[in-house]
Parts: sequence; C-alpha cells; structure tokens
Amino acid sequence: MEERYALLIDAENVSAKYIKPILDELSKYGNVTYKRIYGDWTKSQSASWKEVLLQNSITPIQQFSYTYGKNATDSAMIIDAMDMLYTNDLEGFCLVSSDSDFTKLASRLRESGRTVIGMGESKTPTPFRKACDIFTELELLLDDIKDGKKNEVTKGQIEESVIKIITENQNNDKETGLGEVGSRLVKLYPDFDVRRYGYSLLSKFLETFPKLKLKQDGTQVTVMLYEDKSKKEMLEEFIVQQIKDSGAQGILLGTLGNRIHNKFKDFKVRDYGYSQFKQYVQSLHNVEVEEEDERYWAVYKK
Repeated sequence: MEERYALLIDAENVSAKYIKPILDELSKYGNVTYKRIYGDWTKSQSASWKEVLLQNSITPIQQFSYTYGKNATDSAMIIDAMDMLYTNDLEGFCLVSSDSDFTKLASRLRESGRTVIGMGESKTPTPFRKACDIFTELELLLDDIKDGKKNEVTKGQIEESVIKIITENQNNDKETGLGEVGSRLVKLYPDFDVRRYGYSLLSKFLETFPKLKLKQDGTQVTVMLYEDKSKKEMLEEFIVQQIKDSGAQGILLGTLGNRIHNKFKDFKVRDYGYSQFKQYVQSLHNVEVEEEDERYWAVYKK
C-alpha cells in the first residue's frame, strides 16, 4: 500500500512558481491525501497563489495578520499538523516553508514516528533543514542552480562518507546496496541532493568517485571499493567495464575519453607510455578499436 502524506505549505515564505515541482517531487514518496496552504488571502502578495490553488486541488486556509511583522500562518499550520497526527493514519508530512519557525514541529512529528520531508528555498535556515528526514531546496527542482554556487557538503566529504558506510558493512560481512547508500547519505546530510552536483541519478554521481565502483546484478546495484589496486589497475578495470556496458556496438573513443576524465581527473595517456589515446585503448585485454564513418569505436571482444 502506498504511503500517505499531508502537504502543508506556508504561502508567506514560498513562491507559487514552485507548486508543480513540489507536487512532482512529493509524488515520489507516496500519495498526497491532504493539500493545504496557509496565508492571508486578503493581501495582494497572495494573488499568485490564488491562480494555482484550484488547478492543483489545494485547500487555502485563511489567516489574518493581526500583528505586523508576524507570520500568522505558523500557528495554523502547527495546529493542523498536530490534529492530523492524532486523528489520521498518515505516514508522513511535507512541510513547505523557508522559515525556521517550523523546526520544532518537524522534530515533534519525527518523534511520533512520522517521516518529515522539508522543502524550502536556499535561504532556509539550517535548524529546520536538519529537523527533517529529507530536505530539498526548491531552486534545485527548477534547475536554477547557478555555476559556482557553493555546496555546503563537498564531493570529497560524500565520498569519504560512502567509504565509511561500505567499510562498516564489510566488517559485518554485508554488501552495500545503492539504496542504502542513498538513504544513509540523506540521514547524514538532510539536504543532500545529487541535482546539486549536476546529476539526475545517484548511481551516475557515485561513478565519478575514483575510489568507488558499482556492480549491477539484475535490478540490484552494489556499491564497492577499489581495494588494494594500483591506479593503473583501477583505470583499466573502469575502461573495460565502460566498453562492456556499451554492448556489441561499443563506445565512441570521444565519449570514453570524457568518462575517464570525469572519473580520473588527472588522466594523461602519456603517463601510461602511449602518445595516442587510441593506441592505449587498443592495448587493453579483449578490447579492439574499430573505425566507422571516420569515427573510432572501442569494442569488447570475448
């Protein structure tokens, strides 16, 4: 049975332009049975939201701003969330706000065993992010990440975290599945999202780390370490695997070269005793380079 979620939106701290990405993202987790949005609908700044409420079956909750400068939606959202917690069979809540005032609410819902998904703009304070099981920046859903934007968690930190996860499992004679890596990274870094680093899939993101390799057996994907191998061995194993995965047609040398540079940033063919990339690829066991329409393909031959 699909998990049921309540979607609660703070209209005073989130733009209406995010509504479709919010609903699309939340649909990945379960069925949204409650969709409510809180704000003072007498204000002109709420006009943009009014246009999308009916289209998306979202129930507006009126809250008058009796006190200047105070977000009147806070108390209404909190009261509704607690009512739902005690009177409805919900597995989780999605709290959409860029306001830290919902930090305590997120913590309380989690204490009651509910999953809390937070969504907010990049300005969202850290306490609210960390109070959620999962936190997603709304700008990421719109693909609005700008070049040069600073990531709070570096790729190096993520790689070391994954290595630690795999090592812990190895000590307990366990393999590490891709799903486990994803869930544990979110627990370590609640706002972790591969889209922040320019990838749509966790598997493609992890493949860029030199110390990690992925093995697929049917639908099961296992994340492993390159253990006790020289850089040359790791490189050759990676190249051959890329060629194998490309099937009978093989892979264009240009595409293969790009993948190598993404994985091994300092790769230079001259370091391996060759003046041309084609010659180096041809030297690998069971690999041949074929020419077709003035383009070169690396093909794996058993």
